[in-house]
Amino acid sequence: MNQQVQKNTLYVGGLPEEVNETILHSAFIPFGDIKDVKTPLDQATQKHRSFGFVTFLEREDAAAAMDNMDGAELYGRVLTVNYALPEKIKGGEQGWAAQPIWADADTWFERQQQEEEMKRIQAENQASMQAAEELHRKKLVDEREGEKDEQDDPMAIAEAEAVKQNNT
Repeated sequence: MNQQVQKNTLYVGGLPEEVNETILHSAFIPFGDIKDVKTPLDQATQKHRSFGFVTFLEREDAAAAMDNMDGAELYGRVLTVNYALPEKIKGGEQGWAAQPIWADADTWFERQQQEEEMKRIQAENQASMQAAEELHRKKLVDEREGEKDEQDDPMAIAEAEAVKQNNT
């Protein structure tokens, strides 16, 4: 499975129970501005699952934090710090576990609007093409009727006979 590494989000493993998001934030803030800190909870115990995620604003800050904090000790436990991989969940278009399923609702609505706009434009184009074809047909019919009129026109008949006599 080839998952894309998130270069500004770090996985922090080996967290002791005492560590909460505030403490985790404090441990990593010396390396740069932090966008987000998450410690996923165990649904049964409502305690974190001994790991968390720290998202930095800048990739360079995340790299510095990883270099300095991997193997470091926090509350007596050794931390494991790596770049985070996105966790896939069912539902949601992006599939990121860090996002609620409704996070892609705006893009879904945008796509729906774009699809409706495309259908409307296609219908307009089709109507224009049909109108152009109808005009072309009418023009052909008019030309054919014009040719018939010339054949029935006594003046046209006399002109045609005069041309024939001049050519012989």
